[in-house]
Amino acid sequence: MEKNNSSNKKINKPVNSSPYPIFAPDVDSIVISIEEAGRTVDSIKRQEKVTHIISTILTYIFIVALALVVIFPFYWMIITSLKQNSEITNVNQTFFPTIVMWSNYVYVFQVFDFVTFMGNTIVVAIFSTIGTLLTTIFAAFAFARLKFKGRESLFLVFLMTMMIPGEMMVISNYVTVASFGWIGEGQTLIEAYAAMIVPFWISVFYIYLLRQNFKQIPNELYLAAKVDGKSDWSFLWRVMVPLAMPTLISITILKFMGTWNSYVWPNLVTQEESFRLISNGLRSSSFVDVDSGQTEYGYQTAATMLVTVPLFLLFVFFRKYIMRGVGRAGIKG
Repeated sequence: MEKNNSSNKKINKPVNSSPYPIFAPDVDSIVISIEEAGRTVDSIKRQEKVTHIISTILTYIFIVALALVVIFPFYWMIITSLKQNSEITNVNQTFFPTIVMWSNYVYVFQVFDFVTFMGNTIVVAIFSTIGTLLTTIFAAFAFARLKFKGRESLFLVFLMTMMIPGEMMVISNYVTVASFGWIGEGQTLIEAYAAMIVPFWISVFYIYLLRQNFKQIPNELYLAAKVDGKSDWSFLWRVMVPLAMPTLISITILKFMGTWNSYVWPNLVTQEESFRLISNGLRSSSFVDVDSGQTEYGYQTAATMLVTVPLFLLFVFFRKYIMRGVGRAGIKG
């Protein structure tokens, strides 16, 4: 019996075939380490969440502050256009008119020939924009698709002209327009329009912008059109122009806004005040009180509002096309 007991003890003894000693894991310590790891992960997540919330709040505070800085001048212009002149010139300024003077806008049409100047501006802006679009499309297509000797060198020269300030071109443009007989005594309205429109049909920046967009169009489309017997003219208007429409819309809006804000050149080449644009008319119109001789800032600001609102609405409704067109043009160099 003793032998049997000893044999049973030998059988129940664990066998270690490994040369290294076996250590039995402590189950309680494993559970505790897992719980501590879980608490550590939860604390890290809470810290990241708090950090994200704080950074988001600070970002929005910064954005709101910048927005207020940008919006405040427009708000001040609006409330000034609705104030009395005595309230505007008062030392203690108010952030809202004590008496809302809607009559300021009515008075503007009495002293400011808004319809004439607006008509001139629209005509010049439309024809100037159409001419710029045509020259830009043709030049951009030539520099992007057509292969001719000296293409890159010529385009480099075009880019170099962008470094020349526009003010340096005033004298040469004036001499050119004068040689055509579009300015001087006896100037007609058509000649005044031509003098304001034709010199600005070429824009190197717009050519560069559209060329970059044209270069993104795969060359396989051009080769496929050639295989189908399409001409360069047909490929340009049926393929390239529709694909580059966001950029063309951006050019249209920017050119229209630039013409709308023109002041120096229209004032220089027009002989009569009735031929000038809205910005010239706003500057030359009289907003002075006859009795006191003081400038009526309320009337002047109301006229400025009438000139600014169309451009503001144009940018608000078409801003995505401007961003999309400029963004697409900058993808590929």
